[in-house]
Amino acid sequence: MRYFWTFFWAFLLIEMTTYVVSSMNGATFHFETGAIIAVGVTILIFVLSALIPNDPVEDFDH
Repeated sequence: MRYFWTFFWAFLLIEMTTYVVSSMNGATFHFETGAIIAVGVTILIFVLSALIPNDPVEDFDH
């Protein structure tokens, strides 16, 4: 379920950003561009979350 919600929010936010930026530039809005970027961002989020360690940090007395 977390995969679905991550993709859902990434898709929603990227599409909104794509619309606003294309509108500000005076360009045409392309739905496909936002969808492709959303898939890439979702994959990037999962890769980064797999790389970040989940172990607690030991408290060293320095």
